[in-house]
Amino acid sequence: MKLSIVLSTHAASFKAVAFKGDFETNLKRIASYGYDGVELAIRDPGLVDHDHIIQSVQQQNMVIPAIGTGQAWGEEGLSFTHSDSSIRKKAIERAVSHIPLAKKAGAVIIIGLLRGVPEASVPEQQANEWLVEALKLCSAEAAQERVKLALEPLNRYETPLIHTVSQGLELIETVGADNLGLLLDTFHMNIEEPSIQESIRSCGDWIFHFHVADSNRWYPGAGHLDFQSILDALFATGYSGFVSGEFMPDPEANTSAQRAIAYLRGLNIA
Repeated sequence: MKLSIVLSTHAASFKAVAFKGDFETNLKRIASYGYDGVELAIRDPGLVDHDHIIQSVQQQNMVIPAIGTGQAWGEEGLSFTHSDSSIRKKAIERAVSHIPLAKKAGAVIIIGLLRGVPEASVPEQQANEWLVEALKLCSAEAAQERVKLALEPLNRYETPLIHTVSQGLELIETVGADNLGLLLDTFHMNIEEPSIQESIRSCGDWIFHFHVADSNRWYPGAGHLDFQSILDALFATGYSGFVSGEFMPDPEANTSAQRAIAYLRGLNIA
């Protein structure tokens, strides 16, 4: 089992990221704990040195399995479903701007809250149409460079758009792009799915990335989720990607990272 954890390249307001701030220091700490990779959270790829980031990660004998784009929403309000067409355009441009780094790193680009939280004045049908349009454009651009996108179903308290695996699969079918799949997150699934395991099985090979956090959004092992059966179901689909920790830095970032990897490595994963 290949394990990674989310690392932000800059300070950010999103709380469920254990490591943010001093990139090089955090990178070395994560490597010392035994992680195989770092999932990068990048607000704007134009603000980072792509080659330096990749080289720094490689020097620690790690890889970059995925790149998160949610900070563009959290810090700047960019959104695929905003009522202002100029903001929608900027959100699409920002997503596309991640493609060069993703190609170099061999990483999946995550589409989470970049899809936005539509204003009350925006009808749901219209928001979904804008979302499909944006995903078609981004997927087409990414496909030219053989880069994959992973849409993350998020719980109902964070966005009104795409909460469940079934909704995500339906959206993928509507978009019709082979390089668009799903990122599943155990925290969100625990809220929205009747059975996490059955929902995982229903995905087949459309799982492009996988997040773990326990029921309380702390590190795996701090809540009540059955990660043994969850990960058994995941790998039974043929999934060969990373299991990536995205959880609250509680009781403290380094402690949570160490407890997470100790717990996950202690599972009986075939």
